[in-house]
Amino acid sequence: MTSPDSGVPRLVVAAPSSGSGKTTVATGLMAALAGRGLAVSPHKVGPDYIDPGYHALATGRVGRNLDAYLCGTELVGPLFLHGARGCDIAVVEGVMGLYDGAAGEGELASTAQVAKLLRAPVVLVVDASSQSRSVAALVHGFVSWDPEVRIGGVILNKVASDRHEALLREAVDSVGVPVLGVLRRTARVDVPSRHLGLVPVAERGSEAVDAVTAMGAQVAAGCDLEALVGLARAAGPLPAGSAPWTPVPTRSVKKSTPRVAVAGGAAFTFSYAEHTELLAAAGAEVVTFDPLRDEELPEGTRGLVIGGGFPEVYACELSANEGLRKSVAELALGGAPVAAECAGLLYLCRELDGLPMCGVLDAAARMSERLTLGYRDAVAVSDSALAGAGTRLRGHEFHRTVVEPGAGASPAWGMRAPERRVEGFVERGVHASYLHTHWAAEPGVARRFVERCRTS
Repeated sequence: MTSPDSGVPRLVVAAPSSGSGKTTVATGLMAALAGRGLAVSPHKVGPDYIDPGYHALATGRVGRNLDAYLCGTELVGPLFLHGARGCDIAVVEGVMGLYDGAAGEGELASTAQVAKLLRAPVVLVVDASSQSRSVAALVHGFVSWDPEVRIGGVILNKVASDRHEALLREAVDSVGVPVLGVLRRTARVDVPSRHLGLVPVAERGSEAVDAVTAMGAQVAAGCDLEALVGLARAAGPLPAGSAPWTPVPTRSVKKSTPRVAVAGGAAFTFSYAEHTELLAAAGAEVVTFDPLRDEELPEGTRGLVIGGGFPEVYACELSANEGLRKSVAELALGGAPVAAECAGLLYLCRELDGLPMCGVLDAAARMSERLTLGYRDAVAVSDSALAGAGTRLRGHEFHRTVVEPGAGASPAWGMRAPERRVEGFVERGVHASYLHTHWAAEPGVARRFVERCRTS
């Protein structure tokens, strides 16, 4: 039987390439629909952590990722339904170009694949700033490339004038695809970028609120919201038997409830909502702390999770918070379970760009000109608080820093693809690595971590 939630109206906002304006359109559409009183479920294709922050600001709900590489195609529908439970409509922002996916893996992890898995219509956002009639050839190509992908309409972005709009509409009409919106060039909706993409919401405060408000106003004024909602309602039913993902609550009431501290604040904004849900389901009391402000870990902390973010941007402030650095070091050196990803790895190092960090790992981190980016197929090399040796997980790397040495005596991961190498550190209860993973793909990670917190 099909879950009642499988009928939630939904659409995917995609583009021919990065930089076309799909984040502006997707976020603006979410804000515009929420402004009309709809409960909007926000989603992002791929491993991106930053866009979901803007989605959450637009909708008042947690932004969630749908990644067929990290989690497998079988979890895309269930994770979508988990996030969309109780909502009136769902908006899914794509990644890169519509048909771009994991390198060398065909359509895997592409926006097109996710649209097909969700049986959701696609709205194609086209940057029309340097074309007129040629837009017809572009749209025709995207419509005809994969007949299983239903492109239900086009939104023309960065249109210069009424005359430009008329030429574009005439061209797109010849393809038989409706124009659902036209957006003019404006600086009000621009979001600043730096070395890893957009600046996260947590760092911008009221500026982010103003930008999202402007996006919502632009989309409401320039797009046919009724037609977009109608398109979303025309989404096909999810496959029979589809049901929302669940973190599966722990049944036992006899076990202790260890307190797990999770780093947050402006320096550590990269995390998947499912991680804390899985920790709580495994029996942990999850408490958030801010390494920029809190001078010690929450009282009674038995385990520590430090995700990704931008410690390099806040290196001076993190280093100056000597009290917390000592608190983290004492916990880690005492054998407590610590899971650190990317930014967390840098924070645990001896130093970052010459500034003292926690000193848990005898390694130095520094900024680099080289961007490391891509999916990884990995296997756990050493037994740790997260996984037993031999556990296979897929992950993602995204950083412009280098840690020397890159691996400890007991490495965290052996990379199987795209290149063979070992990486990361397993020392005492610490598991530290550049690799971002999605624990929904292997719920045993959270259960193992919480159990180690109970017994350490």
